[in-house]
Amino acid sequence: MRRDALTGLVVLAASLFLFWLTLGLERNPLVPIGPAFYPRIVLAITALLAGALLISGLMEKPERPSGEKANYVAVAVQFVVFGLYVGALPLIGFRLATFAYVSAACALLEPPRRASQWLRAPVLGAATAAATWLAFERYLLVLLPRGSWTDF
Repeated sequence: MRRDALTGLVVLAASLFLFWLTLGLERNPLVPIGPAFYPRIVLAITALLAGALLISGLMEKPERPSGEKANYVAVAVQFVVFGLYVGALPLIGFRLATFAYVSAACALLEPPRRASQWLRAPVLGAATAAATWLAFERYLLVLLPRGSWTDF
């Protein structure tokens, strides 16, 4: 079994088990949306995507190793950038920290080679920060961290 198929199987099993556990959560008749509503949505989407990964992993033909070696330094750099993001959240706030993190991660994952590609990282960072902020702050009414330095 390929690694993708095995990963899909494990995540699918975990998602279905956790979804099954949400069936036991008691519901308050006075509240239209119970405590299991959002976890069930997330777990159902996770199970669906894990099932797709399982199927694609099973259908894929084995390929020869390409000779590319794993880039462990790039993985370590991404962890450092994420750590800086977590540290920056209480200082500069969610919107600015998320913009900086997504922009940096995008540029580090695929460094721009031409001048026209330098615009991609900040546009993606701004779109991600704005969409996430709108979804959580405006739609779900979940307060995101404000920066102690910026109050933004």
